[in-house]
Amino acid sequence: MTTHTEAEIASQPACWRRAVGAVPASALPRPGERVAVVGCGTSWFVAQAYAVLRERAGQGETDAFAASEAPAGRSYDRILALTRSGTTTEVLELLEGADTRTTAITADPATPVMTLADEVVVLDFADERSVVQTRFATTQLALLRAHLGEDLTGVIADAERALAEPLSPDLLAAEQFTFLGRGWSYGLALEAGLKMREACRAWTEAYPAMEYRHGPISIAGPGRITWMLGEAPRGLRDEVEATGGVFLESGLDPMAELVKVQRAAVARALAQGLDPDEPLHLTRSVILPSG
Repeated sequence: MTTHTEAEIASQPACWRRAVGAVPASALPRPGERVAVVGCGTSWFVAQAYAVLRERAGQGETDAFAASEAPAGRSYDRILALTRSGTTTEVLELLEGADTRTTAITADPATPVMTLADEVVVLDFADERSVVQTRFATTQLALLRAHLGEDLTGVIADAERALAEPLSPDLLAAEQFTFLGRGWSYGLALEAGLKMREACRAWTEAYPAMEYRHGPISIAGPGRITWMLGEAPRGLRDEVEATGGVFLESGLDPMAELVKVQRAAVARALAQGLDPDEPLHLTRSVILPSG
């Protein structure tokens, strides 16, 4: 029987096509605006990826914060809030107190974020039944990448490859994973580590790829995987393999490579008798008591 999480992972190419075919004419950050992007958990990591992509595209200064850590008193032209549930306490409190233009991307049009944000983009077709967030995260990033002018045709094809390729037995047997990224893909490396922790309680770490040599490589060794999202720095594969560890680098777009990580997390969960739809100690949204 297919879990909700497996079905949601498999639907990502179709969700991305739908998102890039309906990029809103307004609501999203405009070129030249100084923007703060906020979210919690997965949405914070997507915010980090988007912030790098937006600055790289020359669209304007862009900062990413966990909603609970957004600095007070800093001037922005727009706050962009990423929230699948539309109910996360920290995001709603930030929007309620904002004194600048706000936009929210959400999956649920029947939640408080609809009235707290000045403008809302609803991706209800990418909503999820699983607690573990997969397709909503990547669909909102696909939308944002398309809004920056990227052609995602090849990215979607890469995602289809990531879904079709068999998973290496090393992924089920490994005792530890380190995910690496460069530039915008570092945010996705952080998200990859989170997916493994949420779905299958794996021991994971994540670092900027060039920083891996500065201490973290000491964890590499037999039975441990260093997984690159994007192009690896020259020589890093040889250094990891010299420890006896496994180095993974596919050449797929980092967002498509994340799909493969999601698949591995679910496969490991099922092999351990865990339910990836209902991970331990987690709920769909963190709603804190008032006061």
